[in-house]
Amino acid sequence: MFRLRSCILTHLTSSPSASPIPFPLHHLLSAAAPAVSPRSSFAVEEYLVENCGLTRHQAGKASAKLSHLKSPTNPDAVLAFLAGLGLSSADVAATVAKDPQLLCANVEKTLPPVVVGLTGHGISRAEIARLVSLGRSIFRCRSVVSNLPYYMSLLCSTENLVQFLNRSFSLLGCSLEKVVKPNVAFLRKCGLRDHDISKMCLCMPRVLSANPERVQAIVACADSIGVPPGSVMFRHMLQAVAYLGEEKFAAKVEYLKSTFRWSDAEVSVAVSKCPSVLSRSKETLQSRSKFLISEAGLAPAYIAQRPAMIIYNLEGRIRPRYYILKFLKEKGLLHHNRDYYGVLTITEKVLMEKFICTHKEAAPYLAEDYAAACRGEMPTRFRFT
Repeated sequence: MFRLRSCILTHLTSSPSASPIPFPLHHLLSAAAPAVSPRSSFAVEEYLVENCGLTRHQAGKASAKLSHLKSPTNPDAVLAFLAGLGLSSADVAATVAKDPQLLCANVEKTLPPVVVGLTGHGISRAEIARLVSLGRSIFRCRSVVSNLPYYMSLLCSTENLVQFLNRSFSLLGCSLEKVVKPNVAFLRKCGLRDHDISKMCLCMPRVLSANPERVQAIVACADSIGVPPGSVMFRHMLQAVAYLGEEKFAAKVEYLKSTFRWSDAEVSVAVSKCPSVLSRSKETLQSRSKFLISEAGLAPAYIAQRPAMIIYNLEGRIRPRYYILKFLKEKGLLHHNRDYYGVLTITEKVLMEKFICTHKEAAPYLAEDYAAACRGEMPTRFRFT
């Protein structure tokens, strides 16, 4: 019975034409399934275990959302539809566990139109099957199809559209006319290019799905730090504000100022060059400040101009490379002045070639000491008192 329904639905969903189904789908399904007495009880949890492959624990959680089901007719049709898309038994189990209400979707009016709409925008059946297996509720909403042309034009490629459906499905539930389009228009007025808005749509969809007044507040907050709206980093700043919220954003900026002894101008430079410093914990920022300013003796203004050094690993990179540079300078092995930030940012391979292997005769234990420093140890030869 399941195979027969699967064959029927495979034929229907694989048709290259988007023309209507010539006669009601439920006639085909009812012909393939025995009638169920309306008086008979339907054990949802047992069905989820035996027919969908869920564990007892998963079925217990999922059945609470399906308590209104009185018969297996529609769930059977949905399972047949999923099989027709090419989902394996394991995929079906994962899909139903994530979105149990998919079993209630209409297999005539909802699922086929959504699939046809997706294929019409260049998304392959294999990609559709993968998206379905993620348990996204978008496959229970026909409005998804009507919104796709707009998002396709905004994202510029099928690859981006697939990524959008994978990551930003919640944005699809927002009103295009009242929310998304006004936000996009406002961001364009602020100087963001379509490429920037497309990236934001993929990475931080909450900016586009927020109330337009909220988006204006986010822009004002980002602008207050001194990052010009039309600049390259403005999108990253908007994402940072949206991630933290205006109050936490302002508090983190103040914490950076006090921790690194920065002026308003210096914190503006640092944050605009590397917005990701805002996402670092207070403990991380404190430890970086203590080492870079108190131990390495770097000036706050120097760090503000090179804020990327704050995001590197302290024990595995910042500290050991400082010791290497200081050791070589103390021993007179550097023939010209080397900037610490330059040493900090080069790859491990270049560091070994130019600063360690080059001096293996004059400093035969340098590689060993560097490895120890990366493990958090302090070799005696790196102590200068």
